[in-house]
Amino acid sequence: MSSDWGRIDDEGTVYVRTADGERAVGSWHAGDAEAGLAHFVRRYDDLATEVTLLEKRLASGAGDPKATRAQAATLRESLPTAAVVGDLDALAAKLVTITEAAQLKLVERSAEREKAKADAVAAKEALIAEAQAIAETSTQWKRDGDRLRAIPEEWKLIKGTDSKTDDALWKRFASARDAFSKRRGTHFASLDNERSAAKSAKERLIAEAEKLAQSSEWRETADALKELMQQWKDAPRSGRAEEDELWKRFRGAQDVFFARRSEQFAERDAEQEGNKALKLAIIAEAEALSIANPKAAQTALRGIQERFDEVGHVPRDSMRPLDDRMRAAEQRVREAVDAEWRGASTETSPFLIALRARLAEAEEKLAKAVASGDPARIAKAQEQVEARKSLLAI
Repeated sequence: MSSDWGRIDDEGTVYVRTADGERAVGSWHAGDAEAGLAHFVRRYDDLATEVTLLEKRLASGAGDPKATRAQAATLRESLPTAAVVGDLDALAAKLVTITEAAQLKLVERSAEREKAKADAVAAKEALIAEAQAIAETSTQWKRDGDRLRAIPEEWKLIKGTDSKTDDALWKRFASARDAFSKRRGTHFASLDNERSAAKSAKERLIAEAEKLAQSSEWRETADALKELMQQWKDAPRSGRAEEDELWKRFRGAQDVFFARRSEQFAERDAEQEGNKALKLAIIAEAEALSIANPKAAQTALRGIQERFDEVGHVPRDSMRPLDDRMRAAEQRVREAVDAEWRGASTETSPFLIALRARLAEAEEKLAKAVASGDPARIAKAQEQVEARKSLLAI
């Protein structure tokens, strides 16, 4: 009994045909030759099915290339002794193809792993570069501190690096993170020192302000407090909570002084308003003097003037109007006295005779002063002459 790929001889020996010739694969004595040959063909079919499954699993990606290559090699090695009847040469060729395909997939996977490793290294290098930039230049301490705490979580999600490479990369990141932490610590230590110095400076300003708060030198103290305020603005700030508390104390000392000054000024203003009212009453009295008897009016005016001058300060904006009204009242009496004096006989008045004599005496002194050439004497003598003339209304 024979077929394309094998035969059974009369003694029951089963042969398979290959490119290298025939070889015995077994014997059959359990039945007729056709059944025996079919038995060995089915065994070939089982082997071929195994090879086909191996091929399909590799092609679909379900099969591991390395394991597939090993299985294909094992099957190829078993073919020369396989107790089967079938196209073993085709099966061997198929296994070679599977082996080559498996090897190609191994190369591809290796390339993919290398690419994944390169991508992973690049991603972690990017995180390292970000951390190094933060460590070198950042002053956004909270924001970038939070960012450096978040990077390790991102780091864990990046797969593909081997442990040796990952350890080296991690050390670089950790170094940058430590550098940032050190620089941040230095910054806040310096800031604490600055705030402590600022607090001390403002404590000194507060002490000065509190000392000035009880001063009654209103103008000088107000100027001094203004200067302290400028120093406060120029001084660095301490911590927010401390700064608010220091400001309350500093402002409180100023408020004490200005409240006292306001109270004092209110008392002064009230006193000056009273003086103003008093002067108005005195002025009204002067304005009401009767000038029917100029001499009597002049005598009464002297007493009024003395009382007017004895009154204390009045509001600044009232000083000039009050003085002007008083001068007008005085001028009214003076003009009445002058009019009465001019109405008397200029020839027989002993007073006028005496004034003319004093004028002549003054003119004689002026002549002597001019003769001396002394400017000071001339000026003084001239003033006396003019004064005598004004009295005589010449």
